[in-house]
Order: sequence, then structure tokens, then C-alpha cells
Amino acid sequence: MVYTRKDVSTLTRSERRRFVAALLEVKRRGEYDEFVRVHLRYFVPDGESGLRAAHMTPSFLPWHRRFLLDLENALRRVDDSVTVPYWDWTRDRNLRAVPWTDDLLGGNGRQSDRQVMSGPFAFRNGQWTIRVGVTETEYLMRDLGRRRDPIALPTTADVDRALKDPVYDTSPWNSTSARGFRNKLEGWGQGGGSASWLMHNRVHRWVGGHMAGGASVNDPVFWMHHAFVDLLWSRWQRRHPKARYLPAKRLPQGDAQRGRVIARHQRMPPWDVTPDELEDHSAIYRYG
Repeated sequence: MVYTRKDVSTLTRSERRRFVAALLEVKRRGEYDEFVRVHLRYFVPDGESGLRAAHMTPSFLPWHRRFLLDLENALRRVDDSVTVPYWDWTRDRNLRAVPWTDDLLGGNGRQSDRQVMSGPFAFRNGQWTIRVGVTETEYLMRDLGRRRDPIALPTTADVDRALKDPVYDTSPWNSTSARGFRNKLEGWGQGGGSASWLMHNRVHRWVGGHMAGGASVNDPVFWMHHAFVDLLWSRWQRRHPKARYLPAKRLPQGDAQRGRVIARHQRMPPWDVTPDELEDHSAIYRYG
């Protein structure tokens, strides 16, 4: 049966409670930390050698679509009424509004150490200890909006510019691709600092704390953010119905990106699945 992913701002009190409870149970079972490990394992930038499956690559979108489905399946094994809600950061931009309420994700980190002190994922409540990361910090951290060097969330106009691009991705198939919807949405821009963080990347930086690095999965907002990114891919597909995932075929000998990016019908690790098989989600879920 096809289920619906809802806008987080429309969840009822009961839906919020059940979503949080399922997340906490997946964490208690030890399954959640494995999601953090997987994301860290595939956090390979294009400055390094080897295959890039999850970031700075055409498979950024199908990789995270499958990653989301794995988490969603884990939640639904706990409570089959639960789905991953999406956070529309073009509309819900207030630091005190959804999803930053005490009955959902809790609020900002405190100024001294960025530790989240409110909500169900605060360390002091004893149910959300960070066990997998790039530091030894045990508590969840956030720095919403970046106090010392403020940045703004992407806007509807930013989203529209990305959605207008009729091509999925282009050579050199990495963070420097100037054309193509994938990189416009993933958000690797020109220059340095905050000017180079666009769209998806800018949201990670705006949340800050754990969301600013490879261990971003430690913050449950990761899933709401990527559900919205996934929704934007769906909208792009509807706007450009003849467009497909690119590259369509394995890159030729002599191409510097051969063996580094995944073509449409190549298997995508850590799963035995291709981008082609993940382009259509309509038999599994829809967006409300």
C-alpha cells in the first residue's frame, strides 16, 4: 500500500508523538547509529580517489532516496503508521517554529557549547547519546542560523532556479558541475565560504552543529531535510517528464571520472540497486 510523507508543519499531536517515539526506539535498538556509520563511510568528497556514491556525484539523489527508505522502514517496523515528514525550509524558517518545537526536534543549541537542551533529543533526557561521530561529543549540537556568521536558508526563488534546469547532471559529474539539476540542488557553488554553500548544503550549514559534517545523521532533522530534497527531485521529474538520470552509460576510457561515478544502470553501494530502479517512488510513497 502506498503511504504518504507529510509536511512536518501539518502533523497532528499524535503523529508528532508517534514519529518521535519510533525514532527513539530505533535509537534504543542500536539501529540508528548504523545509519550514522553508513553515511560517514560514504562521505567521500571529489578531492579524494575512489568511487563517490553519496555526495558530489550524480547518485547523490537516488543514494539518499534509498537511505531515507531504509530509515523509514526501520521506523515502520516499530510503528507502521509512521512516515518521514519533510521540512520545507523555504516556508518554515523561524527558529522557534516547527520543526524546532519541544514535542518534535527540540530547539537551538545553547550558546556556550551548542548543546541542545530542550526536546526529546536533548542529551540530558538520557535517550539520545551521540555514539558515532567525528568527535567524542556525546550530546547533540545545533547552531541554527549560525550566530557568529549568520546565513539564511534557501528561498523559493533558489528552488525555482534549480527546478528550471532541464538536464539532470553534466560533466565533470562532481562539485564543479555548473549545469544540471543535481548540483544546483546539492549546492556546491563557486568561491569559498558561505557563498559556496547553496540549497541542500546551505541548510546543513544553517542548522550547524552535527548537521555541518559527515555525522549529520545524528540530528533527526537530517531526515526531514532530505525528505524535502527528495520531494524537490520528484517535482523536477514532473516538470521535465522526458529527463532521466545521467550519465546513462558508464563513462568511457580516458574520462577522469570513469570508476568514480555511477551510471544509470550500475549498482549503487551499499545496496544491490541502481539509480534507474529508484527514479520512480510512486509505488512506495507519495508526498502530501
